Amino acid sequence: MPRSTAGAAGPRGWATLPLCAAVFLLDLAVCKGFVEDLNESFKDNRKDDIWLVDFYAPWCGHCKKLEPIWNEVGLEMKSIGSPVKVGKMDATSYSSKQAHSYILCCSNNGNIFYDIQGIASEFGVRGYPTIKLLKGDLAYNYRGPRTKDDIIEFAHRVSGALIRPLPSQQMFDHVRKRHRVFFVYIGGESPLKEKYIDAASELIVYTYFFSASEDVVPEYVTLKEMPAVLVFKDDTYFVYDEYEDGDLSSWISRERFQNYLTLDGFLLYELGDTGKLVAIAVIDEKNTSLEHTRLKSVIQEVARDFRDHFHRDFQFGHMDGNDYINTLLMDELTVPTIVVLNTSNQQYFLLDRHIKDVSDMVQFINSILDGSVPAQGGDGMLQRLKRIVFDAKSTIVSIFKSSPLMGCFLFGLPLGVISIMCYGIYTADTDGGYIEERYEVSKSEMENQEQIEESKAQESISEGSLVPTVQEPKDVLEKKKD
Repeated sequence: MPRSTAGAAGPRGWATLPLCAAVFLLDLAVCKGFVEDLNESFKDNRKDDIWLVDFYAPWCGHCKKLEPIWNEVGLEMKSIGSPVKVGKMDATSYSSKQAHSYILCCSNNGNIFYDIQGIASEFGVRGYPTIKLLKGDLAYNYRGPRTKDDIIEFAHRVSGALIRPLPSQQMFDHVRKRHRVFFVYIGGESPLKEKYIDAASELIVYTYFFSASEDVVPEYVTLKEMPAVLVFKDDTYFVYDEYEDGDLSSWISRERFQNYLTLDGFLLYELGDTGKLVAIAVIDEKNTSLEHTRLKSVIQEVARDFRDHFHRDFQFGHMDGNDYINTLLMDELTVPTIVVLNTSNQQYFLLDRHIKDVSDMVQFINSILDGSVPAQGGDGMLQRLKRIVFDAKSTIVSIFKSSPLMGCFLFGLPLGVISIMCYGIYTADTDGGYIEERYEVSKSEMENQEQIEESKAQESISEGSLVPTVQEPKDVLEKKKD
């Protein structure tokens, strides 16, 4: 009986496979149905609607990874009734004589540039894939993580009003619960509001901007003067001070992040625009030992308890693993450890003491601020040369690790050709030298032979002249005898 049951279950199981495949293909077709394939005519009639467009190239691997996510974005935007239309365009298919640019395709081992003429240049596309929200004459680039939720959040934020009003305290509380970081202008018309609008038009791709009257703001918010610009984050708020914080746009760019972050390579790149130093606990999240958790908690406590002291100069967070940090610093850091990065000029600071508690970390930060801890790295000429050598070495090692045969072919074949060429040049030089040497030797032999012949001729001449002189006294003697 068990045997017959298994035999019966097997065919039924195989019979369901076509059904599952059909359901999968149907879902895929439904998702694709909400993403429009755009052609060259799109540039003429796009201003009638708000569009979220993926500019891609068929040969781009990252574009292929984004495709299923992009289909989910189209389905989600359609299901929630968003006014934003989702489309995609093969930017390499439509040529234009006026458009000519170099397109960047990002890869794991580096950046590859392609010289392409087409519609990509007209939309300001500089890499594949590129996500843009087009609203009227404006085009906003998406620079966040390529996940469905982050892309949809970007579309909602940018497609709406540039500055959204908060008419009541209930609306303010709703926004506070929904957004981790947001900015609010409080007051009436003023030059500060004009600066706020200009900053919002530039930075709307990153964060939300609101406006409110003074009676809408919670009671715990105290303002010394009006109008004012505030940032709400980390369960508190900070007020913009023109004298201490400088340009409003720069201040917003610095304060658009939470004080403590779970860091990765993308966030570190974004933090480079803030000008802040980044204190990072480099740990292994899978390791539950005391030292790993202790260093992470130390950074968290400093970020929370000393935010008023350091939030203008420092960003705090932790990173899982040291692979990215090692590549960034061109060094091998032991885990766990703490490193402070200056992402604007690639300098970094390593621990000069053992961090036992929060006070030790605060002293270390103060030592960095007063210059007593020396900075390492930087973006000088020597470091740039070191970076070139390091990147080349890393690329070669990664190629051999991923595919040894491919590495041997890519590097062995050119080396073999160069070796043959060098051997040919060397042997040609050697043969030429040998012939020249033989020529010199034969020439010297001929000269020696001529010298020998000349010496023999001289000897024969000298012998002929000496015989009469020897015989002459003989004749004279005979005559005398006679």
